[in-house]
Amino acid sequence: MANLDLNLMVIFDAIMQEQSITLAAQRLSMTQPSVSNAVSRMRHVWQDPLFVKKGRGIRPTPFAESMWREIEAPLHSIRSASQQQAFDIRGIKRTFRIALTDWMVDIFWLPLRQLIEEQAPDINIHAVPYAVNGERLLLDADVDMVLDYYEGSNERVKTQWLFDNHFVCAMRAEHPLVNQTLDLTTFAQAEHLLMSLSGDASGGVDTILSKQGLERRIAMTVNHCYNLPKLLENTNLITTIPLPVILDSVKSGQLVVRKLPFDLEPGPISMSWHLRNDRDPALQWLRKKVLEVLQVHLNPRLESLL
Repeated sequence: MANLDLNLMVIFDAIMQEQSITLAAQRLSMTQPSVSNAVSRMRHVWQDPLFVKKGRGIRPTPFAESMWREIEAPLHSIRSASQQQAFDIRGIKRTFRIALTDWMVDIFWLPLRQLIEEQAPDINIHAVPYAVNGERLLLDADVDMVLDYYEGSNERVKTQWLFDNHFVCAMRAEHPLVNQTLDLTTFAQAEHLLMSLSGDASGGVDTILSKQGLERRIAMTVNHCYNLPKLLENTNLITTIPLPVILDSVKSGQLVVRKLPFDLEPGPISMSWHLRNDRDPALQWLRKKVLEVLQVHLNPRLESLL
């Protein structure tokens, strides 16, 4: 590989990031046949298939994975050094795929879009459904960012804490329990609405109650947040929910929140991305905008209620 064309490395890096020859061609502003020809040259030079078919896409071979771990950081350092002076987000055309839940879309999408229209009109952000295994999504380059609860610990994934998701008990403003003391027994005897992304009709609250010899009635479950406030506003259901999910309804007075009669650890919400994109100036810009939305639009509203 002593005389290897550096352009092959750049094309190889793009294919590894996109996990697609077609998308890599689009990213590099090349034709698909040109990228395919480059792959043929790579296979000849490195004496390895490099990529094999996987459904409609491709999967890198173990050799390709190993080599990418060696070259991606130096390539990104070179790219970063060459782009530092010339980078202008207004002239960048990119699409970012972000894994997040529907309630995080409610929080971030509108203010992010407003910032994009103002500062980077050719940037697209596409929401990818997210429940579990954000680490796999990032490692496989299926998404550029996970913007939600992240459990992974892979050294190739970088994570920045955003805020803690504090749980509260929520109910309609005229609920019979509003003026009562919400002790453990009263809480357990109420009819509960459970948000369950997995569809399971139990959660951490049920484990806590079980240890106290209590159980609750899960009268209804939902697998998304969109209609949860409306259900609470028009029924006698109560729910245990992260405060940001119902923030607008609490601010408007439609819902009220009460402290839970037990301790429930808040869930950390973070922004996570793969190390290969750590120095990508466009993604760096997007990460800064996420933090800006957090500081301007969310934190002040949460602080007034916590």
